[in-house]
Amino acid sequence: MMLQIDRRRLLAASGGLAGILASARAPAYAQGTTIHWLRWNDFVPASDQLLRREIAQECQKALGIRLNVETINANDIQARVTSAVQSGSGPDIICALNNWPQLYGQSTAEVDDLAEALGAAQGGFYETSRIVAHDGRRWIGLPWCIVGLQIAYRKSWFEEIGHSTFPTTWEEYREAGRKLKAKGRPIGQTLGHTFGDAPAFTYPYLWSWGGKEVEADGRTVVLNSPQTLESVRFMTAFWKEAHDEGGLAWDDSNNNRAFLSGSCCATLNGASIYIEALRRPQVYQTERGTPMKDDILHAPLPRGPGGQFSYHVPFTNMLMRYSRNQDAAKRFLAWITSKEVYEKWFISQKGFSVGATRLWENHPLWKEDPVMLPFRVAAQTGRFAGYAGPSDRRAAEVLTKYILTDMFAKAVQGMPPEQAVREAHDELVRIYAA
Repeated sequence: MMLQIDRRRLLAASGGLAGILASARAPAYAQGTTIHWLRWNDFVPASDQLLRREIAQECQKALGIRLNVETINANDIQARVTSAVQSGSGPDIICALNNWPQLYGQSTAEVDDLAEALGAAQGGFYETSRIVAHDGRRWIGLPWCIVGLQIAYRKSWFEEIGHSTFPTTWEEYREAGRKLKAKGRPIGQTLGHTFGDAPAFTYPYLWSWGGKEVEADGRTVVLNSPQTLESVRFMTAFWKEAHDEGGLAWDDSNNNRAFLSGSCCATLNGASIYIEALRRPQVYQTERGTPMKDDILHAPLPRGPGGQFSYHVPFTNMLMRYSRNQDAAKRFLAWITSKEVYEKWFISQKGFSVGATRLWENHPLWKEDPVMLPFRVAAQTGRFAGYAGPSDRRAAEVLTKYILTDMFAKAVQGMPPEQAVREAHDELVRIYAA
């Protein structure tokens, strides 16, 4: 009975989608409407092609809506959002990353009906998707997906130094990285100003030492702590001994290229490295002339004295308040997130993204490749920026300014750890006091 009720709610939120699909005719009011959807350049290009071709054609047929999918570098999305909000014009829907929607909540339209119906129909949202898309009062966006982050590593290289499985602690990882760097095979990690791999490494790394930005009250800044200081001190030695030190300037694509070229032994990443190696096995080869895809495994970040944590990148579709196509955009969002349509996009991702709802954990796709299994339920244990407090506007500002990432980057470049921690703490105090 609950599933039937939830289905009726979802169909009601989509404006009578069932009748539209049954008649195979678009509603008269929507004829000629174009929805402009701004997204990132997906690390799985086949998914972008699917949206532009098959999904766009189906959207035109089912809803009478022309779909304009625009993709740009993810690091450029925030500038586009700011420009659109200031000018009062731009894409109808913007797919934002991380907790960026918290910065633009006043500029987004109401989607509570869509979000509540979607969550009810598909097993509920992951906590990460909920906290970045809900401001405590309303849904400021409709959750889309979560890109899982795991360490991709060269199995044979770690076996050569005595690790039949991936290191489980930071001390073990540091020692393994030291040995591999001596062989010209360093760890590849970015500490740059880039949306995914840098914060997805530095935040859980900090948490694993017991450090955090604020208390659970979301107001009391506690970054400058013995635990944080110890994490920074360890990082300075870990970086020099085990990492490719050029990673300071990397974005989210540099580590992909480094790994696939055989220049690094391990890197925190989505599954895009493995998926690309699968796609072109004759191009990406090991030093022995065998397909690299057969020498790649995935593992979670190691644990520290404070525990083991992860950070996975959520995506949220923001329906912008300035859009003149509110009703059509809501109908499109209900349609694209419906199980039958979303499944096509989900399959095209090959596990690179999991759904924002728990339904997709049980999809048959996960039975196809055991190398991808670590991504299936990764989002269950994810935390997000601002932890242990809420991932609100202030936490989003800290993340956007890369304050925690810079704390570690400054230290590995020579700033005394005490100074790096103190400066980062003071910046957080200014933000959380505003």
